[in-house]
Amino acid sequence: MDELLTMSNREITRLEVMQRLKEKRLTQKEAARLLRISIRQVKRLFRAYKAEGALGLVSQRRGKPSNHQLDPAIVQQAIDLIYERYRDFGPTLAHEKLTEIHGLHLCRESVRRIMISEGLWKPKRAKQPHAHQMRERRACFGELVQIDGSEHAWFEKRGPKCTLLVYIDDATGQLLELLFVTSETFFGYCEATRHYLERYGKPVAFYSDKHGIFRVNQERPLGTTSGLTQFGRAMDELDIQLICANSPQAKGRIERANQTLQDRLVKELRLRGISDLEAGNAYLPKFREGFNRRFAVAPRSMHNAHRPLLKTDKLDVILTHQKTGTLSKNLTVQFKQVVYQIQSNRPDYALRHAKVTVCENVNGEVTILYHDKPLTYTVYHKAPRQADIADSKTIDQQLKSPWTPPADPPWRQYGRHLDGKPVQPAAAEGAD
Repeated sequence: MDELLTMSNREITRLEVMQRLKEKRLTQKEAARLLRISIRQVKRLFRAYKAEGALGLVSQRRGKPSNHQLDPAIVQQAIDLIYERYRDFGPTLAHEKLTEIHGLHLCRESVRRIMISEGLWKPKRAKQPHAHQMRERRACFGELVQIDGSEHAWFEKRGPKCTLLVYIDDATGQLLELLFVTSETFFGYCEATRHYLERYGKPVAFYSDKHGIFRVNQERPLGTTSGLTQFGRAMDELDIQLICANSPQAKGRIERANQTLQDRLVKELRLRGISDLEAGNAYLPKFREGFNRRFAVAPRSMHNAHRPLLKTDKLDVILTHQKTGTLSKNLTVQFKQVVYQIQSNRPDYALRHAKVTVCENVNGEVTILYHDKPLTYTVYHKAPRQADIADSKTIDQQLKSPWTPPADPPWRQYGRHLDGKPVQPAAAEGAD
């Protein structure tokens, strides 16, 4: 009884070519060109065909497990770890943690297939391509730094909801500064900017959105804006250009980084049991180094566009909330419902009506400057406005219902006799 032989299409094609080669209707060179293999491989196939016939052209590995098949024990260990610690992780991040922490050297696609088979990951549908103009990265490190605040449940249910201030370089994609703050405020950006400037120096420009911290959004009737915000004033004094994007897509680099941080950073904080701002800020430098090592790219130019801080760049003064005021005849100035009395050795008339600058830092400390020199002062809190004293009798009178007029007031007495009877209307003139 003849044994049934199963062959693939490629093997059937090779069989036909070998038959023609045996009948000398083809040369080895022509056979190699038809099969798209080397002449040496044609010789090996022809020897196997002459020795075993069609069976010599059939793969001997058919029906046998692959040599690269994963060890079932390792697969089961990976499944247990993913269920225990990385259930909501993506395949890429889960692969990194299995390799770095547990020493399971599986490829990323293997982890992806395992998570799909266990129902822990759903393959994403390929996005339709969008036609839009791409903006090239800046050439130099420090030429453009994108800044933004991302409000998110960074500590999940373990801690309060807060905001992460993010500074990312446009040329390299490096995270240059990360800071957890309670909310997106001017003083929060002052603290983050100070850390950034002391570490790298002054960049050429900051790229932000149109938040009220960065831009005066109230327009004049002619359609122009006037004035600078406190942050804009500080950047102007530091000779750093502040650019406001017209749309979120324009600063897509930091928007994409925020999405990555909301995925990776949240899970890293969970693994380390971090649940408050202080511990989170202490961990951020280590996370930033790992992120930059994995995702940062080399710039087109090796020139560093950062400029060093000058001696005139007094960050303690520049990165403050400032207000210009005029001293009164009594040498007082008011700031945030507080009266400050200037103490000076100069004659009183020397400082009357002088222009001073009141500076408040992130800690609430106030400095009053006159010609860039601090003045000594004493504080007088403005007394709150006292309400009128009212006793219980006055309150009762105010709570009484309003006066109600009588049903038959005097103005309704027109057309009545003194006895109250209505007056008969006079007969019309000329009536019969």
